[in-house]
Amino acid sequence: MTDQPYQGYDGYDPYRQQQPPQGWPQQQPYDDPQAAQQYTQQWQGQTWETQVQPPVPPAAEETAYMPSQGAGAVYGGHQGGAPAAGYQQGGAPAAGYQDPAWGDAGRTQPPAPAPAPPSDAAGPGYGPATVAGNARITDAQRARLEGRSPIIEPGVQPAALTAVLGLLLAVAAAIGPYALVVPLVALQAVTAAGWFRLNGMWPARQGIALAFAGALTADVALLASGRTPAAILGTLGVWVLLALVLQLRSHADPDERMYGLMATVASAALAIVASGYLAAHGEAVTVGAVAVTVAVLVRALPLPTPASVTASLLAAAGAGALAGALTGMGAAGALLGAGAAVCALIGHRVASYDYPSRFVHFTAGVALPLAAAAPAVYLLGRALV
Repeated sequence: MTDQPYQGYDGYDPYRQQQPPQGWPQQQPYDDPQAAQQYTQQWQGQTWETQVQPPVPPAAEETAYMPSQGAGAVYGGHQGGAPAAGYQQGGAPAAGYQDPAWGDAGRTQPPAPAPAPPSDAAGPGYGPATVAGNARITDAQRARLEGRSPIIEPGVQPAALTAVLGLLLAVAAAIGPYALVVPLVALQAVTAAGWFRLNGMWPARQGIALAFAGALTADVALLASGRTPAAILGTLGVWVLLALVLQLRSHADPDERMYGLMATVASAALAIVASGYLAAHGEAVTVGAVAVTVAVLVRALPLPTPASVTASLLAAAGAGALAGALTGMGAAGALLGAGAAVCALIGHRVASYDYPSRFVHFTAGVALPLAAAAPAVYLLGRALV
């Protein structure tokens, strides 16, 4: 090591402009101080800002002489295959990393958390999301699981539709049997569809079509045979045998086949039995339909169940007596109206049980009171007229 002459401190000028190393571009002096201040050298080093800024692509002249990065690329100032502590791959600092050279100003802010989803308190009462999904259960099933009664009555709107259909039957019966076919076919179609949905089977297009076809066959057989009740019994027997054969050809499980067989037979039987309005006397149909209409409307009133049932029967008997006086049946109309009302209330109760929903109420809840009253109208009409 050669000895160099010591330079005294007095000869050092701290304000003297430092000369750049050899090979760097020489800065030209400026005569104008303002111009010199305008072109003052700017610091181009990397800084850690407190806010995330979008990356600015470097200019072409800045990257012209950059060495290519290969397998031994520098990651955040660390040479090797893994990034240095506090750095991510590519040289960017990790979230929450603090540069010791810059203090608190060099702390990078972590990304803002995602907004929390809105609370479900104001929304519908659905359960949490699962991989398999939540099975939707009916109100009756929920009531049964909670130990409550699964009976949910249809309400006022289905009762109003039942009343409209009953009045159509009463007016059409007074006109003639062929006019009675029009509202009767509508009643049979709603009965066939409502029974399958009442049993929790939907869609069941084949069963509904089979039951409705049986009802149409019974109507045609009644009109062709002079409205003899044997046509109803014959059609019912044939359709039970047909439903049994179709279910035996099914490839479903034995339990499902038995359940489908019972639902198909019951739906076809109700739709075919409703043809009893066509086999009964016109006066009996008018009295019975009016009594069912009044009974269902009174039953829909917000009253306790015993009081509602009693009021329905009394109102139906009174309506039957009034309709009997108009049609020539006399006081026998009260008995016919009371008997039809008992069957209608049974059908109303059945439509309120097990799987009640809005669709059930507007199908089974509308049709079952009238369909269940058809046998009483036929039998009491034959006995009293």
